[in-house]
Amino acid sequence: MKTSDLLRLFLLGAIWGSSFFFMRMVSPVLGAAYLAEGRVLAAALFLAALSYYFQRQPQLRARAVHYFIMGFFNSALPFVLFAYASLALSTAELSILNATAPVWGVLMGWMRKTETLTLKRGLGLMLGVLGVAILLGVFSANHHQANALAVCLGLAGALSYGVASNYAKISKGIEPFDNAHGSLWASVILIIPALFWLPMSSAPTPEIILITLTIGVVCTALAFLLYFRLIQDIGATSALTVTYLIPLFASLWGVLFLQETLSANTVVGMLVIITGTAWVTEFDWRAAFQLKKQ
Repeated sequence: MKTSDLLRLFLLGAIWGSSFFFMRMVSPVLGAAYLAEGRVLAAALFLAALSYYFQRQPQLRARAVHYFIMGFFNSALPFVLFAYASLALSTAELSILNATAPVWGVLMGWMRKTETLTLKRGLGLMLGVLGVAILLGVFSANHHQANALAVCLGLAGALSYGVASNYAKISKGIEPFDNAHGSLWASVILIIPALFWLPMSSAPTPEIILITLTIGVVCTALAFLLYFRLIQDIGATSALTVTYLIPLFASLWGVLFLQETLSANTVVGMLVIITGTAWVTEFDWRAAFQLKKQ
């Protein structure tokens, strides 16, 4: 892996990690639905501008069904769920739950008989469950305990990403840029009904609007493009490393800017879940960083 690729990988981890930090700031003001809608709308408008500039046609009508399915599971549903969960969970806790997405993807692949469940993967799944239990404070009555409902919503959001990843494998022939562009516009439409059920908490300030635009343009649109570029340059296995970097950066931003504290449950739960995720996905660190025995 080149130094430039490694730097872009860490940049992507920092960007996606900051999205949870920004959600914690915006969700108490906008509410879950308006935050998610502002995020996908800003991202969709930004990609539309790029599409116009590069004269790309995402064929929205011809691929409408595909974009709505992908948009629902990859953006609309998880963005709303994580935004709602951010009202009760810390930045670190949100990112840890997000890190279980590859686990759900493999589990669903196994149910579809496109993935095999080896002993190591089975142990990884058990570690994932154990990590969530530790995060919830099941084994400790005197330490911080995460909100159970919020944790379930975060896990449901990660599950939604797992559904999207499996759907993406069977829906080939669409360029990554067009997939992101079309699915984000579908998400804009899909989230509209939720605006009536989850109203805005208070009037947004210019700062809140600016942060929402940042989540949409930087943490969603630009991050998608950066991730797709990494997959193209270093392969999907190496690009998957970002899954393990996001909780580390998210925890750092939460501590530095929101004065959040990392409880023992959070740290141990993070390590257990990341280890379980690595086992389930059979992630090879040596292959990811192209390391060889001397």
